[in-house]
Amino acid sequence: FFFFGISNNFFLKNPKKATSSKMSGNYEETETGYFFEKVMLCEVANLSHHFTSQDVRNDCMVQNCERMPTVWNKLIGPKDCILVEHVCSSGKPNTLKALLRAGPREFLHFQPTESIGAIVTCGGLCPGLNSVIHYLTEMMLQNYGAKKVLGVIGGYAGFYNKNVPPIDLTMKVVEGIQHQGGTLLGSSRGGFDLEKIINFLVENKVTNLFVIGGDGTHRGADKVAQECLRRNLNISVAGIPKTIDNDVYMLDRCFGFSTAVEAAQKAIRVAVTEATCNIPNGIGIVKLMGRSSGYIAAHATMASGDVDLCLIPEVPIVLEGSKGCLPHLERVVQEKGYAVVVVAEGAGEELLGSSTETDLSGNKKLPKIGEFMERKINEYFLKKGKHCNPKYIDPSYMVRSVAANASDQIMCMQMGQNAVHAAMAGYTAFTVGLVNNKVVLIPISMVTEKSPRKLNSNGRTWERVISITLQPNTADGV
Repeated sequence: FFFFGISNNFFLKNPKKATSSKMSGNYEETETGYFFEKVMLCEVANLSHHFTSQDVRNDCMVQNCERMPTVWNKLIGPKDCILVEHVCSSGKPNTLKALLRAGPREFLHFQPTESIGAIVTCGGLCPGLNSVIHYLTEMMLQNYGAKKVLGVIGGYAGFYNKNVPPIDLTMKVVEGIQHQGGTLLGSSRGGFDLEKIINFLVENKVTNLFVIGGDGTHRGADKVAQECLRRNLNISVAGIPKTIDNDVYMLDRCFGFSTAVEAAQKAIRVAVTEATCNIPNGIGIVKLMGRSSGYIAAHATMASGDVDLCLIPEVPIVLEGSKGCLPHLERVVQEKGYAVVVVAEGAGEELLGSSTETDLSGNKKLPKIGEFMERKINEYFLKKGKHCNPKYIDPSYMVRSVAANASDQIMCMQMGQNAVHAAMAGYTAFTVGLVNNKVVLIPISMVTEKSPRKLNSNGRTWERVISITLQPNTADGV
């Protein structure tokens, strides 16, 4: 559970109306007239409120090969926070919400040398999983000097699968894995058994559990954290959000998303080649992952600049008529001889219907929108007495099984390090994430209550997409 606390340090006085100004350097500063009454800090549960803390001074920053420790350059205070809403405009509330800033704390709840960590990866693959495993292990062993780090094999089921016992994660074991796709620990969907997971933690004397996964995985992690508190178990449970779909509520983005968008560019370039070389009227169609969120498709479209039609789950597909996507493709092909289409895998449920079937994670199975659009494009051009050459490309798992790119590597390092910092300081039932380009601690329940999120079809991202494709805007309310 989470609640909001008020810190008196954040009360600001009501400034006068925007009438005064001053010169600063070569530019003028003018009062805006905006003011804030208070900042509400979203508190994260801490084990020190339930158990006796070790209060170990955090001088665990190892700076040389001789392993001589020193104090971290920046220690984060208990009320240091990042504002969630950072844009000022008329009509905005004058009470702001804030999240705890991530980073090393002055005192540790756990004795580092007696701490035992456990890491598990759950759900689908994502670029950067091995990177997070690497940096979690490195921070626990190399900087905090933990006793041991266990790697749980095969997702939640690995906590009780006797055929695949956990492995000891050493610096030798994780060396170089950040350059590999997939996950050293393997992954799976489902398999959550609270009683058996708790038994594993107790039997292996785990003090810090790190769960890497999406919103479904985080719901499980929150149950583990709450059960540990209920049973009076001094165990920290930390989440590290991962999904190429970028659909975790509140976060700027998750690790792996940037890499997936980059990997999608290869498929789009192939589609361009196929469309331009197959004469007449070549049309390349690329289906991208993303489930019920259109972030990958939208961002891949913006990154490419070659896409003429982008279809996402948040915007209804209209086939014909004044706002039809098929007449739009016909116009594009007539003007330049070819067209490129990007379609998100969850798009078109308003045409194909919503499935009642689900996978082991509870995700509903999605209709085959790519094949459907290929067929409809063919039918439309034939009806118009024209020949076309649609080429359907489905990169599917190729965008998620690659190694993380440089941007995601840095993000994985930040997520891994800050998860360990918070866990060693006693925080629990939290996840680490990027909000307003700062790493913060968020109560898991706050993230999961509104996940998975959707791309705002009336927002600026979708507006940028259609400014590139020039397709008819069929978003609700337009």
